[in-house]
Amino acid sequence: MDLSLKGKNALVCGSTQGIGLAIAEELALLGANCILLARNEARLKEVVASLPRPEGQAHGYAVADFSVVNEVKEVVERIAGERVVHILINNTGGPKAGPIIDAEVVAFEAAFRQHIVVNHLLVQALAPGMKKDRYGRIINIISTSVKIPLNNLGVSNTIRGAVASWAKTMANELAADGITVNNVLPGFTSTARLESLIGYNAANRGWSEEEQARAMAAEVPAKRFGTPNEIAAVAAFLASPAAAYVNGTSIPVDGGRTGSI
Repeated sequence: MDLSLKGKNALVCGSTQGIGLAIAEELALLGANCILLARNEARLKEVVASLPRPEGQAHGYAVADFSVVNEVKEVVERIAGERVVHILINNTGGPKAGPIIDAEVVAFEAAFRQHIVVNHLLVQALAPGMKKDRYGRIINIISTSVKIPLNNLGVSNTIRGAVASWAKTMANELAADGITVNNVLPGFTSTARLESLIGYNAANRGWSEEEQARAMAAEVPAKRFGTPNEIAAVAAFLASPAAAYVNGTSIPVDGGRTGSI
């Protein structure tokens, strides 16, 4: 199986912590040159310095806030002008928790810009280089809510579903150019995002966070939460030459929790 990413360049969004960081580490282990994109420059410098370099790679970073669309556009266009990016990991934090009936319109608008508009601008800037090299891997880290909506995540459920439809459409259009577009759907994964959700649900129920965490883990057939590295392993496979014929899919990585085939 050909998993080598030697000579490939990867742009990993939201890569200073959690799932994004774990993906950057996995891609680096497979030989990719990783460009990290996030808003915390001090943390970006730390992560770049710590990434593996088994093939003597030159890793780097760029600073952008995903809530500022024009800033992201300017940064990615500069990156695209400097090198071909073969692998794009679209990964950014989700909207805050809460019932959909209580959501403000501005929350939907902000989430749409951050998840759809920003993803689209990144692909528009990078796809020409992918087409030129006839190698592209666009991987969106979204949520199992695109299969079955999750309670108390009204805005997130809505926007994640939109990302999945956008990705499927893009997959159909780009496949003939050697570019695949796939979605990884993390289930309950031990990240700051999960901690926030546990805290929100616990407060609503009058439970302790420990009680809430146990109840959520009990919903998973594996009876535990996932780790960022387990999500990253699937993303790394999708980024590899071995996954060339996997396209337009949404793959849950959730310990079996999602109740659909």
